[in-house]
Amino acid sequence: MSIAETDIFPIPVVRLIVKDDQGRVLILRRANSVHATGSWCLPGGKVDYGNTVEEAATRELEEETSLVCHSLRFLFYQDSLPPEPGEMHCINLYFECEASGNLVLNQESSEYAWIEPSDLKGYEIAFRNDLALLRYWEEKRRPKKHRRERP
Repeated sequence: MSIAETDIFPIPVVRLIVKDDQGRVLILRRANSVHATGSWCLPGGKVDYGNTVEEAATRELEEETSLVCHSLRFLFYQDSLPPEPGEMHCINLYFECEASGNLVLNQESSEYAWIEPSDLKGYEIAFRNDLALLRYWEEKRRPKKHRRERP
């Protein structure tokens, strides 16, 4: 699908890294979508006009999974450049959060999985979310640097 020339601009998108109590991350299999149907991705979506990115993250998680977002924390951003001229260019804003409630998918997803790093290769991941997950897990493995306090 090509985007009209007048609409060529980056689109802010939120993506959520939701962990279960075993430390696995939630991914969703896309369905009924123009983009990446059948592939897997993190919960999330476009930031609507008039919403903050935090509001968008909370809304998208609840819309897609019926889960309620808690302890939302910004992690990093990632450029997702258009694969072909005229296709969508997104700026992905990644958040980590805790969630509560019963997981119920909406029509945008056909199934879900809880994965850990060793599972990633078994899934076709869309929107460069695989690269983001690898970065997330790598940063989690690194020891935190200790800061020296100034006298």
